[in-house]
Amino acid sequence: MDATKRKRIWGWFFFDWASQPFNTLLLTFIFAPYVKELMGDGTAAQAAWGFGIGAAGLVIALLAPILGALADTSGQRMRFIWVFSAMYVLGAAALWSAAPGEFNLVLILLAFAVGLIGMEFATIFTNAMLPDLGTREEIGRISGNGWAFGYCGGLVALVPMLGVFAESAETGRTMLGLAPPFGLDAGMREGTRAVGPLTALWYMLFMIPFFLWVRDPKPAARRPGALTRALRDLGRTVRRLPETPSLFAYLASSMFYRDALNGMYVFGGIYAAGVLGWSVVDVGLFGIVAIIAGALFAWLGGRWDARFGPKPVITAAILALTFAAISTVLVSRSALYGVPLPEGSALPDIAFYGIGAVIGAAGGVIQSASRTMMVRQANPARMTEAFGLYALAGKATSFIAPLSIGVVTQLTGSQQLGVTPLIGLFLIGLLLLRWVKSEGDRAAWSDTRSE
Repeated sequence: MDATKRKRIWGWFFFDWASQPFNTLLLTFIFAPYVKELMGDGTAAQAAWGFGIGAAGLVIALLAPILGALADTSGQRMRFIWVFSAMYVLGAAALWSAAPGEFNLVLILLAFAVGLIGMEFATIFTNAMLPDLGTREEIGRISGNGWAFGYCGGLVALVPMLGVFAESAETGRTMLGLAPPFGLDAGMREGTRAVGPLTALWYMLFMIPFFLWVRDPKPAARRPGALTRALRDLGRTVRRLPETPSLFAYLASSMFYRDALNGMYVFGGIYAAGVLGWSVVDVGLFGIVAIIAGALFAWLGGRWDARFGPKPVITAAILALTFAAISTVLVSRSALYGVPLPEGSALPDIAFYGIGAVIGAAGGVIQSASRTMMVRQANPARMTEAFGLYALAGKATSFIAPLSIGVVTQLTGSQQLGVTPLIGLFLIGLLLLRWVKSEGDRAAWSDTRSE
């Protein structure tokens, strides 16, 4: 591999490294359980979190395929990445305002949604660059290595956050027994609130290699009417989906299983805080276990992908995640898989750490294999548009998972019963995967290139 290509691949890896802390620190392991502490009621926090993330998912679902088509038509992928990176940074930094007793829940959720939308939209355009980084045989390993590198970035960000910044509400001390640095006020939870600005700073710093080393290999001259052409081409692609049954089935399958996985990530921290009574520090330790498993298995998954292809890898991961979802519902302080436990038993904590390891491992594998599967299914001439549709598939029901969890949680008054929709979503995704061809609809794409 020549030095220029290697540098471009490493620059692409750095997007995963730079963006992962939004998922790790904000979406799951630090900020989400902190919201539960702010609200004081796990059920209410889980419902509010579901409604807020669901609204952001709806925006992403509506705009993702249009933006992807526009990028293919205009040839300006890097420009879009700059714009959505700014949204990521501004949304994350604004979470500093979530002060105890003074917070505005609507504004906090709005800021979080802006950052989340920025991250998801930037990911569309970076994912679309994957086929340009290697051959068909290489991209599975490249994708797996990228996910593994991203998980390592999340871990490197999470450990100092827990050890140095995120303080306990009871003691005002971090996991290492330290007071928050730089004069941050533990009483106002400034150490924990700093997670937002620090996530923004992390992204700005580690996106430098991406912007220095990655170049869009297929720049297109700007022409008037790009949006009109993009909408016309997108409409034609959507109308022709029934003519590409494998792609159609894969988009439908991934719509459900990725939504369920995102639901696990979004609600894992709040669930553990509410059902098991874990603190931010406890949830952070849970996150370390999940991230280490995710990094290791994303790397292994890339090699399994290269050897067996992405479809069997995805199938195995869905089965593991379904088991984890069922287990989550059956673990509480009072019982484990229906077996009553004595008061103060440590078994629920041990079991949930094990569930976290399974979620991390299977999640790393499935996310890596899913984007290489999308490369195999997509029209090579419309790759960014395809990843826009892929984002649509991931977000078309992404508001259904959190909203359904919010609704079921509110109706039942139970966090455990509230997460049951995830089980059904995984099973639907597994069923639809039966109609996906490992190599996609190559004949159909040959026909479109000849038009």
